[in-house]
Order: sequence, then structure tokens, then C-alpha cells
Amino acid sequence: MIVADTHVIIWEALKPELLSLGATKAFHKANQQEGIIFCEISLWEIAMLMNKGRLSVDVGYREFIRLVSNSNRSVFRGITSEIAELSTQLLSDTNKDPADSIISATAVIENAKLVTSDKALRRSKKISTIW
Repeated sequence: MIVADTHVIIWEALKPELLSLGATKAFHKANQQEGIIFCEISLWEIAMLMNKGRLSVDVGYREFIRLVSNSNRSVFRGITSEIAELSTQLLSDTNKDPADSIISATAVIENAKLVTSDKALRRSKKISTIW
């Protein structure tokens, strides 16, 4: 199982050529096995991007999420008390983005690799990443 960062979810759906070979292989393998964790905070991030006009797709938000979810073996994860607590400690030295902290904490709690192109996240020694 892997955890997908928000930008990776978007790229995989709309511009798969932006994904690295490692990310593409990880998505394919996870779709054939136990699935891909999409953090529910990513749903909010995508809604915000669409609302601000920074992400434009030919369908509405809910339809886009449905299509992305149905095209993958998606496993949605919310914020648990364990994830919330870890997210406040995990990236304080490298990243101040709350969504990144929650997504990273989810990967650690789930003992899964985080698929991300984010260099700060990839440099962290606390998170196992794929790119």
C-alpha cells in the first residue's frame, strides 16, 4: 500500500507524464495489490484548487473525485487522533504545510511509502518516500 500526495493524485489523473517512473510503477503495483491511500485532506485541497481556479477540469468537483477514485483501487483515510498527534511533530523542521503534515503522518501510521515529488518531504528522514 502507498499514500499519494495531493499533487500526485492530480497528476496521475490529468497529466501522468509528470509522474516519475518510480511513481508510475508504484501506482500500478498498488492498484494490482492492496490499493492507494488517498487522505481525505487531499479532497479538501483539490476542492480548494478547483474553487480558486488553479485546477481546471471538464467536470465538477464531485464527479472528478468519483472518476479518480473509480480509476484506482482507492482507500480513503481520515484524520485519526494518532495521525493528528503525529502530524504536529513530524515535519516541524522541514515543512509547515498542515496538509503535508497530515498526509505524511498518515503514511507513517499506515507504514506505507508516500508518493511525492515534494523535495522537502523526500529529504525527511522520518518519512519513507517514492519518486
